[in-house]
Order: sequence, then structure tokens, then C-alpha cells
Amino acid sequence: MTAPHAFEHILASLHETVLGDSGWEATSALIDDALGSKGSFLVSGKGASHEDVEIFFAWFCFRGQRRSDLERAYFDLYHSIDERIPRLRRLPDSEIVPMSALYTESERKTSPAYNDALPISDCGDGLNVRLDGPDGSHTVWVIADPVDGDGWSSARLGTLRRLLPHIRQFVRVREALTNAQALGSSAAALLESGRCGVIYLDPRGRIVEANGPARALLRNRDGLADAAGRLHAATPRDDDRLQVLLAGALPRFGDQGTSGTMTVRRPARSARLALHVTPVGAGGREARPTRVAALVLVVDPLNRAPVDPDYVSAVLGLSPVEGHVAVMLAQGNTIRDTAAAMGRSPTTVRWHLQRIFAKLGISRQAELMRLVVSAADFPEGRR
Repeated sequence: MTAPHAFEHILASLHETVLGDSGWEATSALIDDALGSKGSFLVSGKGASHEDVEIFFAWFCFRGQRRSDLERAYFDLYHSIDERIPRLRRLPDSEIVPMSALYTESERKTSPAYNDALPISDCGDGLNVRLDGPDGSHTVWVIADPVDGDGWSSARLGTLRRLLPHIRQFVRVREALTNAQALGSSAAALLESGRCGVIYLDPRGRIVEANGPARALLRNRDGLADAAGRLHAATPRDDDRLQVLLAGALPRFGDQGTSGTMTVRRPARSARLALHVTPVGAGGREARPTRVAALVLVVDPLNRAPVDPDYVSAVLGLSPVEGHVAVMLAQGNTIRDTAAAMGRSPTTVRWHLQRIFAKLGISRQAELMRLVVSAADFPEGRR
């Protein structure tokens, strides 16, 4: 497979995976082949220190196989003492840094993380990169050691740099779908979501279908408009940017489309809409055109349906206080934010979190988020 074809194959796999609740293993295997690496570690989270860090998801994958054992070992034994982590948080966005550069000469001799964890996960000669995310979140992508002795050639680094904006967009869309409780939904089920707007476009950019929240925005010209069956933003400046995004997602001549994100102004509201534009279906010149070719996911920060903490407590078998802690953390609040809202100390909130983990048999906040989302989807779980 030629390099351009391999890159398009990766993008197509990313676009297919982003809407589902699985598939990253296969996508990461394609990336491993393109980069000549043994694997990678993709983690998304929020927080400025070990005390208030929240991990949304963390995936260790090696040549298409997820290594949950390495994930657990790293977070249980090394994450809190890894000298590299605070330096990673301070890295400039999209800067690629060798693993050894994030440890001092002394630490490379004595650090358990450097001397034990990295060799186990084949990351001693790996690369690190941090990507800014929305609302203060960030994504860290660690590329494991090269599979051969050629090292990190300029060609491999060039491929990695080309992938970074697509990885960033992949994480953004997944987080938006997770917050809308729509991750893993089929195209038809996604249209039934009431927590985000969903608009499907055909290969020529015409609106095929839209769900209730999206139709309301279009009808009221609340940031978006339907002009003769085509999607437009309400203001000329935003519309120019939107048309560029749509052209990238719906390229001519069968090329693989690209994803993108933007915000749009609203005439009567201060809170902007966030738009995530993603190609749908197989790409490449050999692909046949389909009726639906792109998805526009519209996130309205004013349209967050509340979750009843008491109901979540009953479903998950938690105390009322634990239920409130679980819901607040699952909705993206930090431990400090949760403590302030509940009038308790961060230490108390962390103590409740550990009790929640013990009761539910889990060890990470990403798992807690999935359980809270599932509980809230039960009948009458949302108020």
C-alpha cells in the first residue's frame, strides 16, 4: 500500500471508529504500520495535578491488540509517581518530544516509571505529544518504540504530524457523543438523540435528515440555517468557515474527506454552538457514492439534560452523597469543582470516589462515566 493510500485508509478508519464504541484497536494497528511503531497509548483527561486529574479514557494498543493489563499497571503503580506527567501537561500543543527528554539525567537512573514502566510497555525510545482539547481538557498520545533500527526518520515524523489534527478531532467528537449519551449509536438511533443536534448531508452537501434539536435550530435560524436544502451558518463570517469545513468533509472525485470543528454565533444567545463535521462511510476513489456522506454534530451548551443523582444512586447501589459525587464527576466536573459545589473538601470527595470505585468494582473515572450514563438511560433516569 502506498503512503498516500495508507494515510487515507487511516482517516477512513478514524471516521468509522469515532461513531462507535469500539474499533480503536484496528485503527491504531493501521497507525502503527504507517509510523513503523510497536504501538501507542492514547489518553484523554482533565486536571492540572495528580490530585484533581480526571481520565476520560485510556487505551494501550500494540499492533491492534489492547493491553488492559498494562493500562491498569501503569495507573495503579506508576502514574502518580511518573516525573514525566507534569512536564507533559506543560508541553506546547502538538510538539513532539522524545521520551528521554521528559526525564532528567538523574531520573533516568533512579525513576521507577522510566526504568520499569517504560521498558515493559516498549516506550523507552518512544515519542510524546500533547493536544489541547475543549474546556481545559487535553489529549496525550504516546508512540511506542520503532519496530526496527531506523529510528524516527523525517518521513515517520512527517506522517505523525499529519495525523495530529485528525486524532484531536477524533477525541473531540467522541467526547461530544459521550456527553450526549450517543456513543455507539447507529445512524438511525443517533437521529433520536435529544441531547445534541444531528444533521446528515449527502455527497453534494444537501441536508438529508436532521433530528429534533437540529430542526429547531434551523427553523429559528439559531446559529444555523437551511438555505434551499443546504446547511449554512447564520452569520457570513461563520458561514465562510462552515463551507470550508463541509468542502473538506465532502471532497470531489472520491478522495477521503477530513473532519473539522468550529463554533458558530447565535443572534439571541451568548453561548455559541459547537459543530463537529465528520465524513460518513468509506472513502477513497474506489468507493461508490452513498446517500449519507457527512455527519454534522451540533452541541448546544444550553441543552444539557440533567441527570437525577438520587435515581443513579438507587440504580448503582450508592449512598445519596456518593450518587451526587458520581454524577458530578461523570458530567465533567473536577474533584475541586465537585467539592466546591457540594460544600466539602477535595479530600472528602476523593474518599467518596474511592468508596464508589470499591462498590462498583472499577478503578477509573472513565468506567464511572460509562456506568452513570448507562444508569441515566434507564426509564425515568433523567428529570
